Amino acid sequence: MPSTRDRIVAAAVEMTTSSGWASVTMARLAEVAGVSRQTVYNEVGSKPALAETMILEELARFLRVMEQAFDAEPDDLTRAIERAVTGVLDHAASNKLLHAVVSATHGADTELIPLLTTNAAGLLEVAKEVIGLRVAPYSPGIDPDHLDPAIDMVVRVVLSHVMQPSAAPAKTGADIAWLAGQVLDGERA
Repeated sequence: MPSTRDRIVAAAVEMTTSSGWASVTMARLAEVAGVSRQTVYNEVGSKPALAETMILEELARFLRVMEQAFDAEPDDLTRAIERAVTGVLDHAASNKLLHAVVSATHGADTELIPLLTTNAAGLLEVAKEVIGLRVAPYSPGIDPDHLDPAIDMVVRVVLSHVMQPSAAPAKTGADIAWLAGQVLDGERA
């Protein structure tokens, strides 16, 4: 059974995807979640804190997709990256919250976009840390001083494709994996 906090966040996501972020008020959220307004504040804090919670919980779902891809390819880093990028982009293509945030189809409802773009430092750091931990066991052929920038590059390129896809997920996954493979294995050649 979902916790009160989980119910509140789920209600906020549903409201955002159906009516836009501007329609989410703490009073309306309390009504939809079946709790008091004070409970909403106690569980999620302010509306900006709620927005950050929604985005970080969605990031956790994306990271689970990535981790499953790495688990499926324990011996081939390039293939793991390809599978992870493709999985993340497939997940993004059907993600209603992401579409509500990126498309801002509900008027000028763009308040959440900075959480994925200009104010995405927390999101990027979490993603880079998790991916760094997943890449390390493959012993990539790149010195440690260049591994972090390589991971940063891949994360930023994938986020760019999440925000604005330019090809099918499988094609983009293959292209990013090829590029990452060149960089990560480049010093072995």
